[in-house]
Amino acid sequence: MSDTLPDLFTPLTLPCGHTIPNRIAKAAMEENMADQASGLGQVPGEALVNLYQSWADGGAGMLITGNVMVDATAMTGPGGVVLRRGTLDNPDVRTRFEQWATAGKSGGASLIMQISHPGRQLYAAQGVEAVSASESRLDMGSDTLSKLFAPARAMTGDEVRGLIARFGESALAAQSCGFDGVEIHAAHGYLLAQFLSPLTNMREDEWGGALENRARLLLEIVRSVRNRVGADFIVGVKLNSADFQKGGFDVRDATQVVEWLGAEAVDFVEVSGGTYESSAMMGESQDGRVSQSTHDREAYFLSFAEQMAETATMPLMVTGGITQRDTADRVMASKGVELIGLARALIITPDLPNRWQAGGMDSGPVQSVGWKNPALRSLANMAIAKANLRRMSRGQEPKRRFNPVLASLVQQKNQAVQTKRYKAWLEKDAG
Repeated sequence: MSDTLPDLFTPLTLPCGHTIPNRIAKAAMEENMADQASGLGQVPGEALVNLYQSWADGGAGMLITGNVMVDATAMTGPGGVVLRRGTLDNPDVRTRFEQWATAGKSGGASLIMQISHPGRQLYAAQGVEAVSASESRLDMGSDTLSKLFAPARAMTGDEVRGLIARFGESALAAQSCGFDGVEIHAAHGYLLAQFLSPLTNMREDEWGGALENRARLLLEIVRSVRNRVGADFIVGVKLNSADFQKGGFDVRDATQVVEWLGAEAVDFVEVSGGTYESSAMMGESQDGRVSQSTHDREAYFLSFAEQMAETATMPLMVTGGITQRDTADRVMASKGVELIGLARALIITPDLPNRWQAGGMDSGPVQSVGWKNPALRSLANMAIAKANLRRMSRGQEPKRRFNPVLASLVQQKNQAVQTKRYKAWLEKDAG
């Protein structure tokens, strides 16, 4: 048994007083598995319950859900789950969320709902208007790929203030359904990251300009959430260490934002990076290359987290390509890092934490597509991940390898069906 085993499997008490049974977290992945056929809208169902039951049985100390949207007209994907004010008025819908929470917590893990708004990273086919900090559009490296996403207009001041309330309302709703906490998504180029980045925030009001103003929305949302849920509910933030785009949000900015978050009763900060335009979160370097070195490919945000730890007063969580036990131990030995996030490794080996706790050195090997085009490569890797998520939701064993072209085509077909159902629901019920 590894000498560092007590580090990974020692409980962690967060600032709010909640204790996590070990230091391994299932990081968020985009499931897009709302039970649209239920007639209840964008709600969790059997697929998500089965998926989280599998991870609950796997031994991680904390499970973070994929994006749950705070606005029905702002979805990272047409099969996403929505939790906003009024969602739980229908008792059947409330039951769906409660069942999801029960499954996720059944193995003793703390269950965290990631709450999010995509901003300009919104598919044009969904037929709704995209908003952002400023007027802009994604540049995916080709007109064909860029046109998959809707052009965004700048949010008004009233809309920004309304968004702050939406996040607080969604957090309170998650708490009422039995979730242990929420993670506010301010990374990966989603809306809050768009406000943080000088590349996408060109505002001249109190929400733009200097970093203090660009960070104002995130800080106000944290305050709104904490005011709604009270002192003993977990409130985390997912933050980019960098955009990995010239002139964008960088690690110096992130270090300052972490310092400000330290005054806001935040329980943990998850360190990530990249945007849809620069997919560092999928294991690529700043110039878009996929590293062939396991050491470089795994825990690729660790060096940034070590810099951010200089100002952090809350636990830091490092996510990014971790599949091996020795990498996890290396991360846990780093100053300020008290949680490790496993994502795609837990699709391949959902019980990896249990195997490590038993003394094994098993890994969760992840298939990586080697296509030259970064955007297509990222989309193919996500399609492969979603193919295995669907298998797990049906009780099937994960597969080690997929044909990336076939997986991408299946994902496109599924997304087309989900888009049709989402648009029909939105027209009928979202109001």
